[in-house]
Amino acid sequence: MNADSRNVLSRRRSWLVPPLLIVGAVIAWFALDPGFRGVGSNATTEMASDAFEQRVRDYLLKHPEVIMEAVQRLETRRRAAEDGEAQAVLKSRADEVFRDPASPVGGNPAGDVTMVEFFDYNCPYCRKVASAVQETVTGDAKLRVVYMEFPILGPNSVFAAKAALAAHRQGRYIAFHEALMQARGAADEAGVLRIAAEVGLDVTRLKADMADAEIQSAIDRNLKLAQALRIAGTPGFVIGEHILRGATDAATLRSLVDKARAEPPL
Repeated sequence: MNADSRNVLSRRRSWLVPPLLIVGAVIAWFALDPGFRGVGSNATTEMASDAFEQRVRDYLLKHPEVIMEAVQRLETRRRAAEDGEAQAVLKSRADEVFRDPASPVGGNPAGDVTMVEFFDYNCPYCRKVASAVQETVTGDAKLRVVYMEFPILGPNSVFAAKAALAAHRQGRYIAFHEALMQARGAADEAGVLRIAAEVGLDVTRLKADMADAEIQSAIDRNLKLAQALRIAGTPGFVIGEHILRGATDAATLRSLVDKARAEPPL
């Protein structure tokens, strides 16, 4: 199961909240809502528990839509809390996000705005959005790009990410990265090494560098950083103070770049 499938499954499971928890939340909501009680503030405590629960049950049977409304409100609040936490992490760890020396840089290295992409070479959405990323980069001479290897789709993805970081040591990261994104089929060991040879990499040296513990450490840092930023799937983008999760188009990326350019840099 790939990460996108896991994300879909996770979202589906989020709606399968145990019924008792939902009803309990709704009961608490109504208990605190004078409009529902329609009587003085002491009425709920004076009402027998079973009678109150029966009243709530009758109300829910007549208006089942309030359950979904309650769940949606809880989900909205949860997302808002997570977004707030992610923004705090972004500000406190900006150097790790935008200026990690282990992360390859493309576009204009001295650009005034940085776009960070978290990606996996086996993610179909990352491959689909690659053209939008390229269009954004080529259309903005002042845009700096940080490539954040984020292999979450299994051993083949880890192998590809290590190979890409090893290619960076040979000064061929961008060519190798673009070739992997344009390749058809899985980015498995054989395919990765074949593409490495095609773009002119020293494959023997590549394999040796891939075994360097520092490359694994760089990947581990990326995984932890993405988790802190609440980026659970691929692709994910950070542009200025904006975090975008999921595939998008060039127009959206350009819009976020323009917004970041008008804001104080992190």
